[in-house]
Amino acid sequence: MNVILGDKSRFGAEIGEPGALCRVDLWAAGRLLTCDDNMAFASQFRRDVLDTADWLRSGQGPPLPFAGLSAEATHQRLLRRAGDDDEPEADYQLRSRFRVLLWGPTTDNVTAHLFRQEERLVITLSFWRREHMLNHPGDAGAVLTVETPAKEFVGILEGIAASLGSS
Repeated sequence: MNVILGDKSRFGAEIGEPGALCRVDLWAAGRLLTCDDNMAFASQFRRDVLDTADWLRSGQGPPLPFAGLSAEATHQRLLRRAGDDDEPEADYQLRSRFRVLLWGPTTDNVTAHLFRQEERLVITLSFWRREHMLNHPGDAGAVLTVETPAKEFVGILEGIAASLGSS
């Protein structure tokens, strides 16, 4: 039994048979995000997804922080200092405010930022693993962008959690 949620051209998920370890495929902007690891520890993944849904349902999610910059340019600017040992604490805190999709090993090959524009979300994503870039050279430097109503995104997250069961 596979459960398909959302729209792969915007944000979608396909959940395999429920169990302690479960296949979870995620798509954004028509691209498979879980191409490096699609086996999730169901209870952890479920908890992380529900935490994100609760956060968004409560109206959280900061707007674009830099006047005049597109979502893609903002994503690149927030990445600029990532991993820099000399990164000032203020830059780290700023970058951290926008991070999303922190759902364990299945999503740790992607850096994602979320910006809220009233009841709509803009999510930017990029792949970062060197091995990924070697296998998918077209992804080097590419920023994927998804725009979706917040309610729709929360509904997909709730569907993912329900599909994973209550384990």
